[in-house]
This record gives sequence, C-alpha cells and structure tokens, in this order.
Amino acid sequence: MRVLFITGEYPAMQGGVGDYTRQLSRALGALGVDVHVLTHVDAGGDHLRAPASAYEPTVYPSIERPGWQLWSIAGQLARELRPDIVHIQYQPAAYALHGAVNFLPWRLRLLRPRPRVLTTFHDLRVPYLFPKAGPLRWESVLALAHASDLDVITNPADWLRMADAGLAARLRAIPIGSNISCCSQAGYDRDRQRALWGAGPEDWLLAYFGFLNASKGGETLIRALAGLVAAGKPARLLMVGGQVGASDPTNAAYLQRIEALIDELGLGDRVRRTGFTTDDQVSANLLAADCAVLPYREGASLRHGSLMAALAHGLPIVSTHVPEAIRRAHPERQAFPLPEHGVSALLAPPDDPAQLAAAVTAVMSDATLRARLAAAALELSRQFTWEAIASRHLEAYRELGAA
Repeated sequence: MRVLFITGEYPAMQGGVGDYTRQLSRALGALGVDVHVLTHVDAGGDHLRAPASAYEPTVYPSIERPGWQLWSIAGQLARELRPDIVHIQYQPAAYALHGAVNFLPWRLRLLRPRPRVLTTFHDLRVPYLFPKAGPLRWESVLALAHASDLDVITNPADWLRMADAGLAARLRAIPIGSNISCCSQAGYDRDRQRALWGAGPEDWLLAYFGFLNASKGGETLIRALAGLVAAGKPARLLMVGGQVGASDPTNAAYLQRIEALIDELGLGDRVRRTGFTTDDQVSANLLAADCAVLPYREGASLRHGSLMAALAHGLPIVSTHVPEAIRRAHPERQAFPLPEHGVSALLAPPDDPAQLAAAVTAVMSDATLRARLAAAALELSRQFTWEAIASRHLEAYRELGAA
C-alpha cells in the first residue's frame, strides 16, 4: 500500500502537525506501508535523510507558497507515485490560511487512476479565502470534509461539530499521540537537570509545554504563577520547547503579550524558557518537572500534543475542564478517553487563575495525590500509542479499498 501525505509543515520545521505526520509515517512504515510526504520547502534536512533505526518516509519539500500552486504540485506528484491513498493533514495555519487545500480533493478526482482521499482535521479553523468571505470560510471546511472519502477527527469537540453538520457517517475517530517519546538518557540526573533551570529539590517546578497562543491559556498560567508566588509557594515555571512555531504568525504577537505580563507581575526570575531543543532534551526537561500545568481555554482537549506528551511522561497534570456538553454528548467515548478530574488530572475552570493555582497547590502539597495522578496519566497514555494509531489508520485505508 502506498500513501502520500500532504502537510503544510514537517520537521525540521517547528510544529505539532509536522511532528505528528512524521510519527504516523514511521508507525505506518513499520506496518509495511510505503509512505511519501509532500510538504513545505523549509522541511527536511540531513537529519531526516540520515540512516536511522526507525522507518523514514520519502519527503518531498516542494511547497514554496501554499497557494493554488499546491494543486499542480500535488497532482504531478500523485501522477508520478500513483498512491492508493492521498492523506491530507488539515491545519489552516500550516497552509498560511490559504483555501487551496480545502478544494484539493476535487483536483485529485481528475487523476486516473483516482487515489482515495482521506483528510485529518487537526482543528476546524477556517481559511482566509478573500475579504468579507464570512460564512463561506466555514463552508470551505465542510467542502473539504464532503469531498474527502473519509474524515479523521482527533477530538470529541470537533467530532460533535462535524456530526452536527451532517457528516457523521464519514467520520472516523482517531486521536493523536505524543510527539515526544519518554526517553531518559543514560546517566540522567534529575536534580542536575532541575538545577539547570534554577530549581532546587524543594522548589515546585511547573512545566508548560507547547507553543503559546490565545487558545492555550497563557495569561491564566502567568497570573496563577503570580498567585502562587504571592502566597509564598516555591513555584517556578519552565516553558519547555519552542514558543511560537513555524506556521501561525499570531503566536509571536501573543508571546509578546505574555512576556509583557511576566514583566508587569515581576516574575522574571520565576520563569525560564528552554527554547526549541531536541526531542531528547524536551523529554529530559519534562521528566525534571514536578507537575505539568496546561490551562487550555477549551479544556483538556485531545487535540493537544502537549497534553499527550505530559501523559506519556507520567506527569501529574493540572489542566482545565472540558465543557460538560462535550463530555456527555460525544458518542466516541471509547476512542476519545478524556482525562478525568481527580483520577488522571486535576481540572480547574478555564480562565480562572485562582482556581488553577489552587489545583497546583493541592497537587504539590500531597505526595500521595501526585503519585496517583502520575500513575493514572501513564496508564491513560497507553491508549494513545503510535502503533494503535497507525493500526486504526490502516483500517480506514483498507475501508477505502486500498490494498
């Protein structure tokens, strides 16, 4: 079976969808799938071409500007490769919010033989299209879903929204996994790793992982830290990984707001940033933390690779409640097992720094609770392994008639 992925980002670019695509490609390759990746010209590099013990797909970094040229580039490569499946990774920011990818399945229908098209919706953000496009932007997302042969949805909120649009029959629930493997290095010294970031054995080293943007509760996180410090708690915050990424230009503006808030609240000596590092270093820094604090505004959604990484590292997690309507209503509870309050995480209301700080205090003041949450997080992470995710994709491909 041959699969052609189309993605607006891919390593060495910074971005969760690019990392996801590489992890899925590797896992599918281990199952015997011949995987090819069409992506942005900034992707690739020697580290992707070097021999590796894991499977690596063939990467075509050919998309210079993700506009209408995407149609001709994707069509030409599909004619050359004759894939059984063209699998689009949809995140509008990775395509510079251009609408070309939304209508790509229609272009691919002209090919003979016609590949089957599957689209994974990593979010439901709308493209720009043109000034005053208004409702047409959402209609273009639905157009992509209708024109694809199957649609993969990664979280229950998006499932419900797409199902409400009449698409339930073509949806397949497949969550994402952690892009960062838990790999403690030989001779790893946790105390020394903590000391790199100014944290002693008695400090509360809180980890935030992932890019900063308005949906992830950065201001709530900083105000909660200020509350902890004002209460005399030995709290420190480690911002793990790159902070803005390669795809979404709004992240940089939001980061400036967060930096200004840190200065305003006098927290400069309590916040440290690792910057973009290797996966091994990301893992080492997560393992050095006492607790992951992830105050997403939409709740502890399974769309976030940062949540998956915290689970995979067995960290006690403080996050936010998923809206009850979503938690109760979605029909894919088995495919989308959400973190449970008091079981696999402590959850606070979104946009509530005081309640977030109280949850952190509860976790950090109770070693038994920390150990229980850590064990439950690790157990939950076993439902999101790349082997299982790849197997479910293989089932979807076969459902479409791929050999």
